[in-house]
Amino acid sequence: MIDLPHRLRTLRRQQALSLEQLAQRTGLTKSYLSKLERGLSEPSISTVLRLAEAYGVGVSQLVGSDQDAQDELVSLVRVADREALQRGGLGAEYRYESLAGRRKVKAMEPFVVHPPREFPDATAVFPHPGEEFLLVLKGAIEVQVGERQFRLDAGDSLYFDSELPHRMRTVGRTQAEVLVVAAH
Repeated sequence: MIDLPHRLRTLRRQQALSLEQLAQRTGLTKSYLSKLERGLSEPSISTVLRLAEAYGVGVSQLVGSDQDAQDELVSLVRVADREALQRGGLGAEYRYESLAGRRKVKAMEPFVVHPPREFPDATAVFPHPGEEFLLVLKGAIEVQVGERQFRLDAGDSLYFDSELPHRMRTVGRTQAEVLVVAAH
């Protein structure tokens, strides 16, 4: 339970819960939950079970082993070890590679996208809560965000509210490679 305070605080923020709301879910006091998040108290197993249930995660994901916790504090992913993310349905033409797959609790989701050469379809837009940052690593892309269109070349970046409908495609000769960081 090397970094349990961090995990607890991050999970609560990701789920947009106040300490009071979490206290209602768990039956624990706000002050005790605050102490857990600041590392001033150690939880009992029954408290860990309540917290895991309140967050909808398994106990092992919440507390992990010491090695798992260390791997989550610093998540190294070598280029050869990038995990391909599969997507079905609309948007299946995009290829994704996870850059922080080993870290279970995170506030950002970084990945590399290899966009198709054509927009899949007018309805294939991907609005979701949060914000998104794009950095073109290789090639050039066209991005539609809401009603606006942008052309980005290698080295260009774009930051936007991801609740707006958005999609991208490769333009030019080289297959584009784009670093995307989505925050919830």
